[in-house]
Formats: sequence, structure tokens, C-alpha cells
Amino acid sequence: MVLVYSDNKKVMLELLNGAQPIAKDLKTKVTAINTGDAAQAKEYISYGAEKVISIDIKNQTYQVEPYTHYLKQVMETEKSTVLLIRSTKNGKELAPRIAAQMNVGCVTDAFNLTIKDNKLTVDRIEYSGNAVSTLQFQKSPYILTIPPKLYTPMNQDTTKKGETSTFTPQDAKTPSKITDIKTQKSEGVNVEDAEIIVSCGRGFKNKEDLKIIQELADVLKGRTVGCSRPIAADLKWLSEDHWIGLSGHKVKPKLYIAVGISGQIQHIAGMRDSNLIVAINKDPEALIFNSADYGIVGDLYEVVPKLTAAIKEKMN
Repeated sequence: MVLVYSDNKKVMLELLNGAQPIAKDLKTKVTAINTGDAAQAKEYISYGAEKVISIDIKNQTYQVEPYTHYLKQVMETEKSTVLLIRSTKNGKELAPRIAAQMNVGCVTDAFNLTIKDNKLTVDRIEYSGNAVSTLQFQKSPYILTIPPKLYTPMNQDTTKKGETSTFTPQDAKTPSKITDIKTQKSEGVNVEDAEIIVSCGRGFKNKEDLKIIQELADVLKGRTVGCSRPIAADLKWLSEDHWIGLSGHKVKPKLYIAVGISGQIQHIAGMRDSNLIVAINKDPEALIFNSADYGIVGDLYEVVPKLTAAIKEKMN
């Protein structure tokens, strides 16, 4: 059985599709682990799950120790071969704990999942994108975290039938206790879902100058502004909602415009899967041009306003 779990419904639908080839090769079922309501279980079936196991959790607040305990129990009860979890902060904390308790291997940010010699083989990016390693599990169950947007959800089929069940786990003993939950301030920006992103980097001289990036984003109907690490983490001109890179958000838009970004590998790791990459930088030797489909060498303060005006004229 291939188990799929995510704390995000949209990514869950992606994982359900990604699990299909592995389940087929292993001649087993794709099973979704549901921590939501019954309606959500039916939705998972319509997107490819052959079975949905709803865990009866009294306290819905996420805490890694009990969730490790719950998922481990489901895996042992169902005799699961594979567990796919979304590569989020929670997922990367959860998956290795389950693997350690079951004394099996775990690979984070895995892609290119294949079955070779009846064992699961996967690839993962190493050294911030400078290398790709190929790893093979030596024994099951195989536990992995999968990056967002690696797969596209299947077309929904509301006529599809599947099996549903409820799993009541044993109480989990947790050494830690949640005493308070504070919501991080957010600007409501979701760069991970954006189809067009205009990103800014250290080439900008002042925070006020970022308005020319917003104007370009507005003209492109993208309205989404991203940034490299210095803008969010060091200068704090934008919130971390905008931060794209290895330690920020990983994105896969149709169009990614990098303005004044040098192209260090930490940033490239977050946007390398973009369908079309355009780079604007006054340094012809900037590393960003190595990853770009189109490059414009010039002063961003001259290029961006002219590009905005040209696009605006073309779209009118």
C-alpha cells in the first residue's frame, strides 16, 4: 500500500497523482490519510485515492510527537510499503521521526521515484542544486517527503468509487506541550501558487524603488512580487512571504522575471523549475543569466520602466 499524507489539501491532490506510478509498479493501492471531515475523504477518492483512512484525532492542533505516533500506527496496521509526505517544515520534521521509530530510511525532497530490482530508487538535489544524488532504499517501508508542485493533480472524477474507513489511534504520550500559538504576520502573498512572479534582489538601492517592480507585476496581471534572501532576511524591505530560495519558498510559475538578482545557487534552488525565466541585470557575468531563458543586460532603473511601458502599450 502507498500511503499519502499532507497537511495541505492542494498538495495532497498532487501527491495522489504522484503516487499512481509507484502503486502500479508495486501492484498495490493508493491510500490517502485524512485528518479532515468526511467530505474531504470523498474528494480524495475523486482525485485518485482508492482508499481513504480518516484518523479520529481529538485534538486537531498539529504536534509532531502525536502525529508521528498516529501515522506509524496506520502504517503498521495497513502494512504499508510507501509513505509520501509533503516537504514542508512540518513534513520534514514528521517523516524522519516516523522512519527512526520504524528503523527504516527516509529521503527528503525526493523526485524521480522509480522501482528498480523491487526497491524504490529516488533522486534528490544536493549542495543547494550543485549536484543530484540517486538513492535506493534497502528495505521497506519507504518514507519520503515530496516537494510541492512536483506533480499536477489528476482530473477530478466524482463518479469514482473507493473505500473509506476510520482509524482510532492509541493515545500518544507526548513529552512536550503546546502552551501558546502565535500567528505569524502575513501580507497575504502566496508566491507558490502564482503564475507570474516579478522578483527583486540586491540590485535595488532603496526600498522605495521596489514600486517599479510592483508596477511591472501589475501590468503583467501577475500582481505577485518575489525577492531574494537579502531583501527579506537582511534588509527586511519585504516580508518572508515574498522570499524565494532554498530557505524561502520554492516556486514554479509560468513566467519568472528576476530583476537585480545576482543568481546565487540558494536563490536558483527556489525558482529553477519556472517554465520561463527572464533575467535583468547590469552585470553581464551575473550567474542568473546561466539559468535564464532570456537575459537583458542593463540598468534595472532604465530597463524595467521601459519594459513596463512597452507591455502596457502592447496590452492596450
